[in-house]
Amino acid sequence: MNKKEIILTAALELLVEKGVHNTPMSAIAKAAGTGMGTIYNYFPNKEILINEIYSSIKEKETSVFLEVATDKPIKTQFENYLTVLIQFFINSPMYFKFLQQLEASPIITKENKVKGGKSVGLVSDLLKNGQQDRIIKNISIDELLIFIGGVVSSYLKWYFTTTDKTQASFKNQIQMVWDAIKE
Repeated sequence: MNKKEIILTAALELLVEKGVHNTPMSAIAKAAGTGMGTIYNYFPNKEILINEIYSSIKEKETSVFLEVATDKPIKTQFENYLTVLIQFFINSPMYFKFLQQLEASPIITKENKVKGGKSVGLVSDLLKNGQQDRIIKNISIDELLIFIGGVVSSYLKWYFTTTDKTQASFKNQIQMVWDAIKE
């Protein structure tokens, strides 16, 4: 890893562990094994650093959606999208915990929120296609995404805090979401 990546990795770990407001740049520099001058060369302030982490996570999230085959039936595509999204965060729990801290934060710039919103662009397109084919309920796409996001968030919170993780529960969650949004 180069110095910038080391700083970003150290920052992510500390921000998740201590919280966004309880993590000074000096602690990030120390954890990254670098001086304050070096950290400020890459990131003039903590908000810019946080926004870079946010953007990086959202880019990775977008890339996992690209793995879903779009030539399958709407239901199969939807199940696959939910599966890859949940697996993405299960495999990278710090990403989920970081995003949870910032979901309503003014720290993330409007520009980055718009870029981050593109991570669900493929899912949004899928929902629109499903509505056109009268497979998905005719509810605003934003409302559907809020509902789906809430289920994903709740499931991941449960997943990260329970010791009794069952595959059946995961499949049940996907089925319940599908049942709720299908026509």
